[in-house]
Amino acid sequence: MATTDDAPPPRDDSPEVDAATASRSLKRGLISLVLLVVLATALLLAVPGLHGVADDVSDMRPRWIAVAVVLEVLSCLGYVLAFLQVFDRAPLRFGARVALSELAFGSAVSLGGAGSIAVGAWLLVERGGEPTRVAQRSAVLFLLTSAINVITLFLAGLGLWIGVLPGPRSPLLSVIPAAVGAGAFVLFLLLPRLTERLAQDRAHGRVRTVLMEMATSIRLTKQILFSADWRIIGAIAFLWCDIGVLAACFAAAGHAPPLAVIVLAYQIGYLSNVIPIPGGIGVLDGSLVGMFVLYGIPAAISTAATVVYHAIALWIPAMWGTATFIILRRTRHEPLSLRAPRDVRRRIRRARHFQD
Repeated sequence: MATTDDAPPPRDDSPEVDAATASRSLKRGLISLVLLVVLATALLLAVPGLHGVADDVSDMRPRWIAVAVVLEVLSCLGYVLAFLQVFDRAPLRFGARVALSELAFGSAVSLGGAGSIAVGAWLLVERGGEPTRVAQRSAVLFLLTSAINVITLFLAGLGLWIGVLPGPRSPLLSVIPAAVGAGAFVLFLLLPRLTERLAQDRAHGRVRTVLMEMATSIRLTKQILFSADWRIIGAIAFLWCDIGVLAACFAAAGHAPPLAVIVLAYQIGYLSNVIPIPGGIGVLDGSLVGMFVLYGIPAAISTAATVVYHAIALWIPAMWGTATFIILRRTRHEPLSLRAPRDVRRRIRRARHFQD
């Protein structure tokens, strides 16, 4: 990333093309979201079998909806903190805007987690970031948030199976999710050695480079994940505050499923986001409701809570992130000053403390 003194001159070629493409994609994604929401609302009102769901939504308790909104804001702020932990030298305001822009693209455009992070990487490179380092750190951010998901899946499934957490103890609904989470995390821990061994068997080339970069990214992720750094709260809050939004929506509907049920249904249901539908409207809702029904939650209540949850989880990051993306485009020619490395910032704070 460029500093004030060595910022590169504004570039009018490919970044502008990329900017136009990204802006069009975001605009089309938001329009698609509006149309899909209108269609979903019309179905709730027009289909006789869904009238009960519409009634459940209209009867929700406003104070719990307010709690859900606050939790979604906290989830977004958690992602901002996670972003700033990974991109440690990014200016705070600029880094927060890039992180929120990633959330907007993830909500409104059919990109998925890795795709929206790629948008952030483009924004960083456009402002002078070194492409290789930005790509590596972007992979770390994706792996960090994914690791928190996997750990959560394992702990919730294990807690449900051994009876520490209330809910159905069926192996299909507890042991299997826990096993998948444990297996994925073990693979995550072993993957650097495996990729390095594969790289050693290959001559110099693109495949070898990719394998070595993958190993480096995973090791950096492990370093962040297991270090005594309070900022890991960001990655945890990004996931758990969003799960809290869903729990608050159930409370608003007058039904509170066990926490483990909400967590597991959320984790498994979100796998449907691989289907490229803007905002996952319809697809995500259906998979979440289906999972809740499997865990024994009434379909009408599950649908009402899921619809309201999805609206909150979709529109808050989409609108907030779109606003910050517009600001980033308008300020793209302003120079940036990198923050000092974290250890230097600590020494400066200690020196100021002793002076006081």
